[in-house]
Amino acid sequence: MSAVAKAAAPNLLERIRAVVGPKGVITDQAEMAPYLLDERRLYRGNAPMVVRPGTTEEVAAVVRLCAEADTPIVPQGGNTGLCGGSIPHESGNEIVLSLSRLNRVREIDPLNHTITVEAGCILANVQRAAQDADRLFPLSLGAEGSAQIGGNLSTNAGGVAVLRYGNMRELTLGLEVVLSDGRIWNGLSALRKDNTGYDVKHLFLGAEGTLGIITAAVLKLFPRPQEVATALVTLPTPDAAVELLARVRAASGDLVTGFELMGRSCIALAVERVPGTIHPFADPSPYYALIELSAGSSSGTLSETLETALGQAAEDGLVTDAVVASNAGQAQQMWRVREAIPESQKIAGGGIKHDVSVPVSKVPEFIRAASQACEADLPGIRLFIFGHVGDGNVHFNLGWPEGADREAFLARWAHFNRIVHDVASRFRGSISAEHGIGRLKREEFLRHVDPVELDMMKRVKAALDPAGIMNPGKVLPS
Repeated sequence: MSAVAKAAAPNLLERIRAVVGPKGVITDQAEMAPYLLDERRLYRGNAPMVVRPGTTEEVAAVVRLCAEADTPIVPQGGNTGLCGGSIPHESGNEIVLSLSRLNRVREIDPLNHTITVEAGCILANVQRAAQDADRLFPLSLGAEGSAQIGGNLSTNAGGVAVLRYGNMRELTLGLEVVLSDGRIWNGLSALRKDNTGYDVKHLFLGAEGTLGIITAAVLKLFPRPQEVATALVTLPTPDAAVELLARVRAASGDLVTGFELMGRSCIALAVERVPGTIHPFADPSPYYALIELSAGSSSGTLSETLETALGQAAEDGLVTDAVVASNAGQAQQMWRVREAIPESQKIAGGGIKHDVSVPVSKVPEFIRAASQACEADLPGIRLFIFGHVGDGNVHFNLGWPEGADREAFLARWAHFNRIVHDVASRFRGSISAEHGIGRLKREEFLRHVDPVELDMMKRVKAALDPAGIMNPGKVLPS
């Protein structure tokens, strides 16, 4: 009998309760409800219990009990994921293990530029802890007020500053992981150079809890920026955006922290739906770019550098209008426009979303090809295109035509996935740039992954989780 199909034994629940105590378990259906529904409301699962261990040792004890009973476990962080990776299946035979009580900052070492945190730490709290030590933890994303570090690690989160600092793989030095048999691997190394054998932490980064449960991590910190320059510009084409990015990187000595591309429809919807969002220009433009430079020292010349680069780009026809923020408040308002885009789409009723990446140089070609393919398939379809162009990540989202039936359109999610993902593959791109695979993209992943790569993944899964109890049915088939 498979791990997913085997029901949790009643005595297992009582043994788990004895390990974590009454405050470490939730069995009331109403209290469990938020743990069983994903952010996009695409998946609603069932579970006999939500377990909330308070220590790594308690996590290990719970995993040992589940391993003995052949009962699958679904690790969960802040439940802000967008692919259903932290939601149990509808069968109700899996234990949800929430890391929310493992929320301590264990250590900050400013001179080593590291911070050691538990998996349940909320991202915004890690940012504040670093700031209190006069350091920067650069991961920044829309859900940072509720997303937890364990989830960020398990999905290899990126955010808006990947161009400068990298994603979670680049930001992680060491991990503590509970393995599928309940053993604890203490890999909390704060070393930047260590070539003693395989770097096994990378197996768990981006694995979405299918190989083990991350309970703590040593993360990189950076000097806090002393000077920031922000600009919002209008562009005639995405080609102009890619050329402008290259020019600004060269002109600034590669001090670009963020470079966000936004289509006209994205800006219009954000202004329409999200209070406090102001249209940045009097006349609409096909595309917009939000640019941020930052430096560790304050020379007072960063804005001037950006203005000079934009002036030259305007003379060459790459930029049609531009505003450089004169103060922090104006810069914040510019970022508010970008941050309001996903919020506005949610308010408007959602849509079919794609999180793809292609080489930066291929972003314009991808946008044109994917747009043409979707418009040919469904005339009147609305395109909401935005993303972190600095790392080739494009959020290519689709809205139903005006007057069309929303539910009938959303029912074609898999159909449009195939169209958009096939275009991304033509440019040797990825169908998941930063959101993971989870349940939502598993079949598409299996369709696109190289057979040899898939075989290696299955072998790793079999070696680290031979009973198949770690988040089964996510990423790989059960």
